[in-house]
Amino acid sequence: MHCRNTLLKLLACGLAAWMAGPRPCSAELPIERVPPVAVPAVDDLSDEALFAHLPAVPSVRAQRDQSYWSFQVLPEGLMYKSYLAGVKEPRFAAQWVKDREGRWLWDVALGGRVGIVRYGTTDALDPQGWQIDMEGAAFPRLDLHNKMDLVVCDYRFGIPFTHAIGRHHYKIGYYHISSHLGDEWMIRHPEIQRINYTRDSMVMGYSFYWRPEWRLYAETAYAMGTGECTEPWEFQFGVEYSPAQPTGPRPVPFMAINGHLREEVDYGGNVVVESGWQWRGQTGHLFRMGVQCNVGKSDQFEFYDQYESKVGFGLWYDY
Repeated sequence: MHCRNTLLKLLACGLAAWMAGPRPCSAELPIERVPPVAVPAVDDLSDEALFAHLPAVPSVRAQRDQSYWSFQVLPEGLMYKSYLAGVKEPRFAAQWVKDREGRWLWDVALGGRVGIVRYGTTDALDPQGWQIDMEGAAFPRLDLHNKMDLVVCDYRFGIPFTHAIGRHHYKIGYYHISSHLGDEWMIRHPEIQRINYTRDSMVMGYSFYWRPEWRLYAETAYAMGTGECTEPWEFQFGVEYSPAQPTGPRPVPFMAINGHLREEVDYGGNVVVESGWQWRGQTGHLFRMGVQCNVGKSDQFEFYDQYESKVGFGLWYDY
């Protein structure tokens, strides 16, 4: 038994000397300049502390960290992020805008998009792999000139399946959207007849990150089920500048342009431009404030064929 313990201790000390690094040859460095390797005496080591003095070796998984793929439930971050200037993207937002008739409107978004399950990396800022998300939001419009009456409210729900590999990000999934006039607005304007605007669509999107802060994207959707005045096809495209790294307390500028075309208005639609300042957190959550200009067909689909021109101030928060 004593021989076995002595042999183990000698092996441990030899391993410690080997991990401390080889001695350079005398041609490269005089022997007296080489610092001695601290090797504990064999008799001073107890069985419990036999390997305690050895340097820690990090696990392979810890070394790989951000590149390690695994299954995750409720992961942090999104592989296909919401379009910054997309007015029907699920998020928390508020825009105070003035239209061409001089009315002040309060356009609101109450919702968000979150990850449900992922097979991929654990990086929250730029995750790679495969992910299933869930999204939902309500988009009410309030009339600031008439006691903040509810004019109209659109509702969206969807389940996107997303994939990210390098600079290429993809989305395919289902979403439902419908539009409903507000009770107060219908009472105030009995001559207006509501329509059953609804669409249940399959959507495909592609984003290319030219640089980490620059994004180009395009999306198409086909409605398998439609309501009144609704045609199947719609298209979105745009460009964004949004620094991808956490900002800390100091904001950085952002810019976004989005175009949305719909078949029911002969492939017309609207263009939205936003610019301002943003803050990004460690987990990728994004808060923005700035100006918005929206020109074209109404983004409230009860008024889908009416022309609007709006400009104002907005706040936006994305998960």
